[in-house]
Amino acid sequence: MNFLEIRPAQIKAVENIPFLPVELYKYHSISSVNQPPETVFESSGTTGQTRSRHYVHDTGFYRKVARRIFEQVYGVLTDYHVLALLPSYMERSGSSLVYMVGDFIRESQSPDSGFFLQDRENLVDAIENLRGGKRKVLLIGVTFALLDVAEQFGGRDWHNVTVMETGGMKGRREELLREEVHTILKQAFNLSAVHSEYGMTELLSQAYSMGDGVFRMPDTMRILIRDINDPFSIGGQRRNGGVNIIDLANADSCAFIETKDIGTVSPDGTFRILGRFDNSDIRGCNLMVT
Repeated sequence: MNFLEIRPAQIKAVENIPFLPVELYKYHSISSVNQPPETVFESSGTTGQTRSRHYVHDTGFYRKVARRIFEQVYGVLTDYHVLALLPSYMERSGSSLVYMVGDFIRESQSPDSGFFLQDRENLVDAIENLRGGKRKVLLIGVTFALLDVAEQFGGRDWHNVTVMETGGMKGRREELLREEVHTILKQAFNLSAVHSEYGMTELLSQAYSMGDGVFRMPDTMRILIRDINDPFSIGGQRRNGGVNIIDLANADSCAFIETKDIGTVSPDGTFRILGRFDNSDIRGCNLMVT
């Protein structure tokens, strides 16, 4: 604030608030609380990359926020069997996604909910056995792993299964347009739509898409669009550009984050992620769209 010569008392509009570049989570301890954190979430990345570190002081609050956001969109977790295919995240420690999904699995109170690391055959068998029951089936998986399942076990009828992709390719497969990924999954499993989750290590809120990559903002999150060439030019009538996020759940670190994503916000408040800035790290949302 001092370097930018901005005084809090002079801020009269949201657009006047400086947003913290997300890269600073790699090199600094971002916290508004002077006490040790309960846990530290670390971002994914390829070998040799510096990982972001998010110091979380109240994991109970994070769990409460994550459950509330999910259930506002999809209904209560006890109506679901939650099956998770997150190999790249399970292979390291400190993943906020694994922490969140693990909590969903426990909250579902289903003995059939759980993680499947590389056990694709048992995963497919579980879905086949569960999808006709009283509970709904949610399969949440990292994008590259879902494509692997589609290649190996395609041709099945999962029209009554909620398939949710997240996490991108993580360097495991060639990057594809989001529409291409969804088309492959829909054709492989007779789905009318593929759902998506948008979140990141540096945030505590998530957004969900029930199809076509159109995300709904939860009440703890707002998206503002900045000029691609001027990070201080925010909002206005601009619909496409860099994505800035207000995450009110991030009260103990920073609620105002300037991401490396490029996106668009529609008049109805929904948003789409269009890609990433050049030379930015491979991250979970690194699916390309037209």
